[in-house]
Amino acid sequence: MSDRIYMQRALELAQRGRGWANPNPMVGAVVVRDGQIVGEGFHPKVGEPHAEVFALREAGEKARGATLYVTLEPCNHWGRTPPCTKGIMEAGIQRVVAATWDANPLTEGQSRQALEGAGIRLDVGLLDAEAQRLNEAYFHFIRHQRPFVVMKTAMTLDGKIATPRGHSQWISGEESRAHVQELRATYAGVMAGIGTVLADDPSLTCRLPEAHAPVRVIVDPRAETPPDAKLFAHPSPVILAVAPGADLQRRQALEARGAELIEVPVLVHGAQPANGRHLDLDALMAILGRRGLTSLLLEGGGSLNASALRAGIVSKVVAFVAPKLLAGDGIPPTRGPAFDTMDQALRLRGLTCRPSGEDVRLEAYVEVQ
Repeated sequence: MSDRIYMQRALELAQRGRGWANPNPMVGAVVVRDGQIVGEGFHPKVGEPHAEVFALREAGEKARGATLYVTLEPCNHWGRTPPCTKGIMEAGIQRVVAATWDANPLTEGQSRQALEGAGIRLDVGLLDAEAQRLNEAYFHFIRHQRPFVVMKTAMTLDGKIATPRGHSQWISGEESRAHVQELRATYAGVMAGIGTVLADDPSLTCRLPEAHAPVRVIVDPRAETPPDAKLFAHPSPVILAVAPGADLQRRQALEARGAELIEVPVLVHGAQPANGRHLDLDALMAILGRRGLTSLLLEGGGSLNASALRAGIVSKVVAFVAPKLLAGDGIPPTRGPAFDTMDQALRLRGLTCRPSGEDVRLEAYVEVQ
């Protein structure tokens, strides 16, 4: 029971690196000696020391003969920082309890040989599910080299994200909107479509104080983003995914505003949007993955959401359902050609339902087909 308490504390500490640790995982560490916490730490930012280092520094000489609780297997390789196993040995730690193994092939399983070879006991698996969930985006990226995509929607109880005229502010309540800001602070980037940009002129920034500023990714086949869009009023990067044939003058104008344009192939087959230009979202994820973008919060309109689901790039869905009814036509969370039969429908797993002020927050994972 005491092991669980200390690991739960390590998991709490790990969350302090939310957003800033990208592309590294969030990690927390606790040093315990004689039933007392003598050192704590978390990984605050990529390039800075790992959680174990901070915890061992705080413990000092009290680390000798102590137990180290850490939410992820300690690294055993040289990267931006020295291997944590080396610091653990030098500090005189007697036992290490890790919540889960690291999926990174540079580290996975290597700590056991290093630590046990030095006479240090290693136990792995305590609160494994919680640790996996904490870093689900990191594990997904390590395994697939593509961003972990979370599709966020806010809808009325009758399933509309906007009125027929496109008005959507505000469907969800204050608590739900505050949680969206937390999501923006968590993931490496926010993605939307050109329809959302033209209709709402969003900034897509995180308004939480001292929070990580996500990269803004806009799916804009024809480079139609206005050069005076609110996107450019914030210094965090703006990436525009455009088709190879996008207008050169518009592209140059957007680059002059600081946007980075990347060319993405156009789908030859499948459903085509109204403008006849449908980017290959799977190819876009591969490009963003090569750039090290580990995760994306998809805040798209109905067309982009549907395209993302059909392309198979969405891993998780977060839906806020408000106690409101439009009582008629409106814009649904997905638009466009649907699957022909129910057996083709995408299935969700791990569905949870939580109150969010007056709203309800639903979360679930998309099953791999």
